[in-house]
Amino acid sequence: MKNRACRMGMTLLMGICILSVMAQSPYKYLFRNPDLTDEERLSNLLSLMTFDEKINAFGGAGVPRLGVSTAGSIEAIHGVVLGGPAWDEKTRGPKQPTTIFPQGYGLGETWDAELIKKVADHIAYEARYLYQSPKYRKGGLVLWSPNADLGRDIRWGRTEECYGEDPYLVGELVVSFVKGLQGDHPVYWKTASLMKHFLANSNEYGRTETSSNFDETLFREYYAYPFWKGIAKGGSNALMTAYNAYNNIPCTIHPVLKDVLKKEWGFTGMIITDAGAFRQLVSTHKQFNNLEDAARACIKAGIVRFLDDYRVPLLNACRQGLVTEAELDENIKGSYRVFLKLGLLDESDNNPYKDIGVKDTLDPWLKQETKDFVRLVANKSVVLLKNEKEILPLNKSAVKKIAVIGNRADAVIEDWYSGTLPYKITPLEGIRNAVAGQPTEVRYAKDDRKGEAQQLAHWADVVIVCTGNEPTGSPEWGAAPWGKSAISADGREDVDRGSLQLEQEDLIRLVHKANPRTVVVLISSFPYAINWIQAHVPAIIHLTQSCQEMGNAVADVLFGTYNPAGRTTQTWLTGIDELPHMLDYNIRNGRTYMYYKGKPLYPFGFGLSYTTFRYTNLKISQDALRQGSVLEVSVDIQNTGRCDGEEVVQLYVNLPDDDTLMRLKGFRRVALKQGEMQTVKLTLSASDVSRWDVAGHAFKLPKGKMSINIGASSADIRLKGSVRLQ
Repeated sequence: MKNRACRMGMTLLMGICILSVMAQSPYKYLFRNPDLTDEERLSNLLSLMTFDEKINAFGGAGVPRLGVSTAGSIEAIHGVVLGGPAWDEKTRGPKQPTTIFPQGYGLGETWDAELIKKVADHIAYEARYLYQSPKYRKGGLVLWSPNADLGRDIRWGRTEECYGEDPYLVGELVVSFVKGLQGDHPVYWKTASLMKHFLANSNEYGRTETSSNFDETLFREYYAYPFWKGIAKGGSNALMTAYNAYNNIPCTIHPVLKDVLKKEWGFTGMIITDAGAFRQLVSTHKQFNNLEDAARACIKAGIVRFLDDYRVPLLNACRQGLVTEAELDENIKGSYRVFLKLGLLDESDNNPYKDIGVKDTLDPWLKQETKDFVRLVANKSVVLLKNEKEILPLNKSAVKKIAVIGNRADAVIEDWYSGTLPYKITPLEGIRNAVAGQPTEVRYAKDDRKGEAQQLAHWADVVIVCTGNEPTGSPEWGAAPWGKSAISADGREDVDRGSLQLEQEDLIRLVHKANPRTVVVLISSFPYAINWIQAHVPAIIHLTQSCQEMGNAVADVLFGTYNPAGRTTQTWLTGIDELPHMLDYNIRNGRTYMYYKGKPLYPFGFGLSYTTFRYTNLKISQDALRQGSVLEVSVDIQNTGRCDGEEVVQLYVNLPDDDTLMRLKGFRRVALKQGEMQTVKLTLSASDVSRWDVAGHAFKLPKGKMSINIGASSADIRLKGSVRLQ
């Protein structure tokens, strides 16, 4: 009785203290006081919420009665999405133009982490602007980006969203994108980066019922690695689970959400389902016989938001005692921790982002500086795949007749997760703009139906064929049904590619026969097996779809205004028969540059330039690397060619426990003027080269000699050194 009385007394005393603080506070509610701890604020907010408001929180709602606005959420892979092909104007209102950068795949091909951060920073600014501007008030502050999934198979329909096949490259770019979206303020975020899709989501057909199966080592070193980087190094505290299962347990309810993300990685924030994934636990994965049991499993796994109709099953689960209000509270805190970082639980003057769109009222997508920046990003994404006899860059004063041919020459097509472009510069328009004022004639033919393309090729001094995929999988006269594509080699969400062949290769053959001075501009969301084109056409460049400045980027590279330095982020194969089974997630069976044993069409990290570079003077700061330490690798790079350019310096290692396998562990894109030499420094930490020790359940530094390889691609190593791991 004495202990009980003591506890009652303490409770009474705490209540009196809280009432006293509230009486003295200028804030109506304690959760609005930024001087309190996050947990104090969240506990107060939850204590004020009704049960119905708590249920609503699992749909992403705020608490209007208490003045808490919803954060809202939107797609943002390569720009804020408030329009585009996937936007339903009947249910979501008119489409809103926004700045649209190259697809995620194209951003990856820049190999430029600093640039990626600036891209994300701009996207975050636009999201804040639209959310807070009195003339718009739309969109959201939780951005579903970046896609941290790895492109282990070039047939994957959503390859366009990913950064590539290598975990280190993707991890570094994910970190940069997350930091760009969230900003550098120590307390507040500009927007919240919600990474997707956890975990191992790289097949579209059957994704709501199939399982991605692989061992613990691949989980740690490959599939989960970019997500870990995004959380541990980037600071993301939000992610979306994948539709698929992982080792036969649906990702929506997988134990790794708590056992790894929360307990090991310190994740405390927002875990949401993908659209429809909650009900698929019953309908396609068949894990439960009813939605109430599915709701219980989701809550216990840590889900804080559902992207489908969850309300009645969750209410029933609570009424049946399957879910407690305390469990709801714990999950809701995950959502509102993100709200806290966005400044939605207070109106502090310390929030540097609160006036975006309020005081600065010029639409950012209309600014010339924005257009110039998008053009720069598009330029940096271009990969020069071939340039025989230096046919490129074209000399404007020497070329008098240019034939522009192909189904992508006069088009910029929005992809499934593109926003509505504020304007479009097609390749044809970009080329015409580039030669304006010159005594040069540009003619165009879309195809060769009446022999137009061949006639035009005969007439021209040079032929530029612009071709590639249709990123929505639609024929030009209408939308392709969900799960289908008009062309087997096209892919998008819910559609994997059935072919690696370029549909317009025969057009290129005819044009090339008429005029061997043919340049192919491949505008695509993924690699193709363009074997004949590589063997016969003198010049090939690659860039991705859906960027508003695409045409200017094409022209800038063709005419040498910009010297390309993009690099491949996947291994380009010579045929589909070189790929393992689509659902084989054990990459050791021949996937990625690490395990593929054949000769690729273009290796990972490959890209040409209009200039040349010499690598010399490799230095390694120490002869041994120990657990917890870092070493510096430096190399002198000199531009030895005839023009200014950029080089992507790549560092690969061979670890002592598997010295036949080469892994990327560092890279840097550097600009060098003609003749200039620069010392490029790369850091290599012990954590970057540690391997997963299954028995010890931890990363461990292998012992022995590690080779260090510096070069211009995975197949072009220029300098080698070594260091002891101990």
